[in-house]
Amino acid sequence: MVGAGCCPPMDLFRSEPMQLVQLIIPIESAHLTVSYLGDLGHLQFKDFTCAGLRLVLIAVAMNFALNSEKSPFQRTYATQIKRCGELARKLRFFKEQMSKAGFSPKTPTTRVEISFDDLEVKLGELESELIEMNANGEKLQRSYNELVEYKLVLQKAGEFFHSAQSSALEQQREYESRQAGEESLETPLLSEQEISTDVSKQVKLGFLAGFVPREKSMAFERILFRATRGNIFLKQSVVENPVTDPVSGEKVEKNVFLVFYSGERAKYKILKICEAFGANRYPFTEDLGRRLQTITEVSGRLTELKTTIDAGLLHRGNLLQTIGDQFERWNLLVRKEKSIYHSLNMLSLDVTKKCLVAEGWSPIFATKQAIFFFPIQDALERAAYDSNSQVGAIFQVLHTKESPPTYFRTNKFTTAFQEIVDAYGVAKYQEANPGVYTIVTFPFLFAVMFGDWGHGICLLLATLYFIAREKKLSSQKLGDITEMTFGGRYVILMMSVFSIYTGLIYNEFFSVPFELFGRSAYACRDLSCRDATTEGLIKVRRTYPFGLDPVWHGTRSELPFLNSLKMKMSILLGVAQMNLGIILSYFNAQYFGNSINIWFQFLPQLIFLNSLFGYLSVLIILKWCTGSQADLYHVMIYMFLSPTDDLGENQLFPGQKTVQLVLLLLALVAVPWMLLPKPFLLKKQHEARHQGESYTLIESTEESLQVESNNDSHGHEEFEFSEIFVHQLIHTIEFVLGAVSNTASYLRLWALSL
Repeated sequence: MVGAGCCPPMDLFRSEPMQLVQLIIPIESAHLTVSYLGDLGHLQFKDFTCAGLRLVLIAVAMNFALNSEKSPFQRTYATQIKRCGELARKLRFFKEQMSKAGFSPKTPTTRVEISFDDLEVKLGELESELIEMNANGEKLQRSYNELVEYKLVLQKAGEFFHSAQSSALEQQREYESRQAGEESLETPLLSEQEISTDVSKQVKLGFLAGFVPREKSMAFERILFRATRGNIFLKQSVVENPVTDPVSGEKVEKNVFLVFYSGERAKYKILKICEAFGANRYPFTEDLGRRLQTITEVSGRLTELKTTIDAGLLHRGNLLQTIGDQFERWNLLVRKEKSIYHSLNMLSLDVTKKCLVAEGWSPIFATKQAIFFFPIQDALERAAYDSNSQVGAIFQVLHTKESPPTYFRTNKFTTAFQEIVDAYGVAKYQEANPGVYTIVTFPFLFAVMFGDWGHGICLLLATLYFIAREKKLSSQKLGDITEMTFGGRYVILMMSVFSIYTGLIYNEFFSVPFELFGRSAYACRDLSCRDATTEGLIKVRRTYPFGLDPVWHGTRSELPFLNSLKMKMSILLGVAQMNLGIILSYFNAQYFGNSINIWFQFLPQLIFLNSLFGYLSVLIILKWCTGSQADLYHVMIYMFLSPTDDLGENQLFPGQKTVQLVLLLLALVAVPWMLLPKPFLLKKQHEARHQGESYTLIESTEESLQVESNNDSHGHEEFEFSEIFVHQLIHTIEFVLGAVSNTASYLRLWALSL
């Protein structure tokens, strides 16, 4: 139970007070009601399918589930969800087509109202038109690519035939001239037999022409030779420029081939090999006149196809441009409709099937009067009026013992910080919110590692640009990195401001020191010295007023000095932040009236942490103030190994050995103090709560809430003492180890700042 009047109401320090509400909505106004409530963002409707999970109220996320026993296909609005899914598929198809064409969706400048049904019809028509245009374009492009290859085959193979015929005619003329000059009685009879050979006995060679990929040309030639036992003649010609393949549509380097064969059996083998190698074959004639005529016809068809393809691409580009102008609006409408119908599917129909019933969590401020209206009730009234419903929705507050979800009201400045905290864990209902302190601690710890006021100014200017144009940029589609940077612009703003501050402390402007706040306090010990790094320095003026004295930069002792300073500062910051977390747990326990957590969690944790690392922080400050040469590593190590030995020159104050013994004993006692009493006290409380039929007002604790049922039933689960004890054991071990490891982790501030 929440303590009454313990602490004043807070906005960010604790989550908003919540209440369980019930809505009874007429079916005719259900769609508009859910839409208006979603726009309002002040309702989280219960989803019993997610019982046991922590519910976090997100501004526009709405989950309804009073009929969770039904499968998704049996619910009332399953058909509408299928329609939304189909429209989403069409929009994805449009986006892919626009991406391929080089178009990007634009933010619409004019608002065109369109209903969901009209949008469904319009998207169907646009999809059909675009699919038809794509199919026609692909056919035309394939025909165009085939004709380009065909023209190249006619030209390259024609060149081979032309050279072969010219060579044959030249050889024939030489032979005839030789025969005419050498005719005599001594001419051999064999030559006459060869010339007078019967034409019917001559073999007619067939031939095939086409294109083969260049990378496969050698294997293609080898397979043809082996398959036909060498009874072919293959001629290949290299095409200089890559050719667009008609099948794949990609640029491929190819060769024109011309293969001569004899017999149908050889032709059949060649055709199969061409098919296996993806070689495109084209008809070819050896008649020169017909070949030239074919080339002319192909060139004419190529010109016509090019004109047709360009006109089709222009028309397709105009269509995609029209789609891109309204794409974002259509996409938002479809997503919103799908979310609405998903939410409606989780509502429960009453017995008359005329109303929908839902329960959910709402911040109390959303049901209180704001200036002239009640936010949620006003949304319900507007939905009933706009849908012409004769009966308005019924809104009532329910009383329950369930633990409400956590909801923090944020603005554009605090949202990013709250998201950083929520990424690690969400605070329970009405617990102290670490997000408030993160607004300062997160950017400051970053600045400790990024201490350079020159870099900080550059970061500040970039952030101010985003902030100055945030209204315009928030309505634009940004890239992933730009969108992430824009979302965290106020985090980066705080980082840059703190970086300038720590940069002034470190006295670094792009790693260069400046005497901004006065002259250095040190000078050369000898007026004639020029190298301060070797001759040494002496103090001649008052201490440098703010930050690091610029004379330290570049000296031999710079690194040891800065190492010591930043390492000790990192430990101080880490211990302070860990103490802050423990103190917040005290305020949580006080707020919820949980005395067990105060006495057996807060106190032993505070004692353990400060007995060890709090004591180390005090020693660091004492060493700074006194200028002692004590070795703090030696002090802390031998505090555990030899606590009774004398400290000698490492003693910082009188009675230090006695103080260390007391602190060590307190740290040892704090561990069982944290581990043992709490489980037994919780068991005793549970037995007192369920003894007979008597009920006693007790403190509610985190562990007792875990074993209690979160449902509205009056029954309770069995108390498992072993589970509670193991949970407390894990919690104790985590704290003890975490106190050591977290302190060491804060040394990263020192390491990254060097």
